[in-house]
Amino acid sequence: MNPSLTPRLLVGTAAGLSTLLLAVSLHGLPFGGDTTPVSTEVTIRVDQVGYVRGEKKQAYVMGPSAALAGARFKVVDAKDEVVAAGRLGATTGRWNARYPSVRTVDLSALNTPGTYRVVLTGTAAGRSPAFRIAGARELMTPLVRDNVRFLQAQRDGADVLPGALRHGPSHLADEDAAVYADPEYDEEGTELLDERLTPTGDRVDVSGGWFDAGDFLKFTGTTSYSVAELLLAQRDLPDMKELSAEASHGLDWLDRMWDGDSETLYAQVGIGAGNENVRTDHDVWRLPEADDRLDVSPGDPDYTIKHRPVFRANDPGEPITPSLAGRVAAVFALAAQRAAATDPEEARDWLDKAAAVYDLADTDPDPDEPLFTAFPSAFYPEDSWQDDMEFAGAELALAARELGDDREDDWADEAARWARAYLDSDVQGTLNVADVSALAHVDLATALDGTRTNGVGAEELYQDLRRQLDDGVDRAGHDPFGAGAVYDDFDAVPHTFGLVATARLYAKATGDTRYAAFAGRQRGWALGANAWGTSFVIGAGEVYPHCPEHQLANLRGNHDGKGAILRGAVVNGPNEASKLDELNSFPTMKKCTAAPPTGAWTDFDGKGARYVDDVGAWQTVEPALDFTTTALLAFALTAQADSQQPVAGSR
Repeated sequence: MNPSLTPRLLVGTAAGLSTLLLAVSLHGLPFGGDTTPVSTEVTIRVDQVGYVRGEKKQAYVMGPSAALAGARFKVVDAKDEVVAAGRLGATTGRWNARYPSVRTVDLSALNTPGTYRVVLTGTAAGRSPAFRIAGARELMTPLVRDNVRFLQAQRDGADVLPGALRHGPSHLADEDAAVYADPEYDEEGTELLDERLTPTGDRVDVSGGWFDAGDFLKFTGTTSYSVAELLLAQRDLPDMKELSAEASHGLDWLDRMWDGDSETLYAQVGIGAGNENVRTDHDVWRLPEADDRLDVSPGDPDYTIKHRPVFRANDPGEPITPSLAGRVAAVFALAAQRAAATDPEEARDWLDKAAAVYDLADTDPDPDEPLFTAFPSAFYPEDSWQDDMEFAGAELALAARELGDDREDDWADEAARWARAYLDSDVQGTLNVADVSALAHVDLATALDGTRTNGVGAEELYQDLRRQLDDGVDRAGHDPFGAGAVYDDFDAVPHTFGLVATARLYAKATGDTRYAAFAGRQRGWALGANAWGTSFVIGAGEVYPHCPEHQLANLRGNHDGKGAILRGAVVNGPNEASKLDELNSFPTMKKCTAAPPTGAWTDFDGKGARYVDDVGAWQTVEPALDFTTTALLAFALTAQADSQQPVAGSR
């Protein structure tokens, strides 16, 4: 059966939801018997998961200015009874030629739990997808569980879980993998310059862990980032057993990537860019377990697909690139904190490992050489490392406090020194896989416990959190949909969830809720209140990606709406239009293209950005570990937020 989706149709979820329309253009008479002509080019965008009771709530209507000028709205419940009504809000700006006007619908007064839709009347007609009003925990906890389901689907090795995607044990050869010298790439990182890889003679067990994205590579950099976020999320959802188990699964793999005896940190399993002599993970579209069935010998181009190469972050006993050393040390220290109350001996083992990795960090790297976290470095470029060292120092200090270790003050002082270096640098960012300063700042403030050292105290740290959020607030103030991320750049969606998580971390640490409304709008944008009218979390809402660039989902799923979906996965979202000029294609890839319920995705493109739901569009619909765990942390922090907090202003 051809798995492609029919045009103009978005199929229901795997749970059997029937096809539902987003941005429905209703023809004929509008509600209330008014015979005023209605526009057929009007769409309604809502947070399709729902709004938290007590928070400021906003939906959007987009269409021609004339059609919206005389439009009104009403809110109907599950029985189609009207519970609220009013006029559209002010114009927030222009989106594109087809939808030149965007106006708001203020739903803030709606706080009674239930399921609702927005219906337009007057000079425009339309009916939104359903959305819920509920408490924060009720809305967010299912999303966290779905995010964990994605991580479970990403498991590699023998310890896989039965699930809808029917993924079997994979890459068992990783149990005895060969270590190779650093590969050399061209400047763009697209071609391996070495004729063949050079083995070091060492072998290591690097089995298990998670696939990084839609491919089957495994990276210490992205895994350590994701495990850190899972362990931090556990603080807010300590009773979620599946969250704890998945954090432990990732942690076990990171433990294998650190050889304490030789003081070697391994950075990567597998290779994604090769040449005619070295075939790579990105050269074949297949199920992960197929790699173990290859009949290959050393020297065969496909040898490195079955017997995947392992690359080091440092030569034995030599300095480790500080971005990786800092992040891995932070994760091991977080593991020590988690075990401190129940198993102090295990906790001390984790603390010793954290300290050993931390002590090997190369804190005087060549400023003319790019930091690397992967081979080639272009896969995961990174400009800053002081934030990683701050993160490590803060978590080491907190772990030492839990265990009564007298190194607590030294680590807190060092963390403050790295925080000062970050604050004085020109590479300040916001929470994402390349910048963990938001996570570091909050825990360093806790570690400092009201003191100041190296020119840093809680106020300087909180001020930088405000800097990160204010940058997003400023962008949102100039965007019709209030988006704080950059549409035409990679990682718009994870950056958005990073802003949500940062706002929640800041409020939790300070009690200052000035960014609560901003955080709610960012969450809403990522879950459907955007120009394309899609949630960027698979399985969340009525419209979401059905054709992710993900080998397992593509080959295992039926794309007729009856097969399994990669529930809980978070995709990149919109990207620069020119980046989608070419889509990936493999002979074994099942064709899958999903259009929006009405029209085409191009109808909603704007601000130099495009979005498409197509299995070849890695630029917009490839899910990844770091995307998903950033969303998970944002959802976990929101779940614990006070659902009755005062409605914040627009700041």
